[in-house]
Amino acid sequence: MAESSIIAWTDNTFNPWMGCVKVSPGCAHCYAETLTKNRMGLHLWGAKAARQVTSPSNWKKPVAWNCEAERDGQRKRVFCASLCDVMEDHPTAAATRPRLWDLIRSTPWLDWQLLTKRPENYAGNLPADWGDGWPNVWLGTSIESNEYLGRADILRQVPATVRFISYEPALGPLTDIDLSGIDWLIVGGESGSNFRLMDHAWARDARAKCGAAGTAFFFKQSSAYRTEMGIELDGQIVRNYPQRRIPLPQLSLV
Repeated sequence: MAESSIIAWTDNTFNPWMGCVKVSPGCAHCYAETLTKNRMGLHLWGAKAARQVTSPSNWKKPVAWNCEAERDGQRKRVFCASLCDVMEDHPTAAATRPRLWDLIRSTPWLDWQLLTKRPENYAGNLPADWGDGWPNVWLGTSIESNEYLGRADILRQVPATVRFISYEPALGPLTDIDLSGIDWLIVGGESGSNFRLMDHAWARDARAKCGAAGTAFFFKQSSAYRTEMGIELDGQIVRNYPQRRIPLPQLSLV
């Protein structure tokens, strides 16, 4: 699956495979599970379930996006992935990740935004030439409440040009979060028919913590039936992007 994304903080979404297993309360109303099951008729969720690698035509799309970005002289952001967890410990994921790294390496005009609930798996799954980080790869983790702040501590130890946290769905406050070494915080309430309410005081507190830490703050939306509803926080749209730690190489234009 690949498409021009409806996710506000990216341009396109790419899924190298589909399927996952739930690991924390943020996964309870997983839209990806609902989509693959109800719309595609696929049963890909759970430890014993298969994972389905996406089609060859899908894998060609980032190459096309890279060509478009180079032609226009305008970088594009690519979220990887909405229908799986790129760091899941699963045989299909392990076999497919090297192919994904090759694709990322071959598309330098794309800023790849990798997001996982398993940041402890980053260290063992980065390519051999990772060094201080590839300049076109942002590494992120999802944190839904104070109970999972340990994910930020793990992420902070991984070298990357951008480290980011997706506070989505926001299910509780992040009163104890340490944003040192974190470049970007995305805040969003849950969407969907069974959405759980986010307290806007949590978002205000997160915004204040970002200001104190020098972390870019991005308010995606309030809890709502559909995505992109309630995008204002206290009457303002606040959607900032991070500064990268590693300068981009000079890339020639077409």
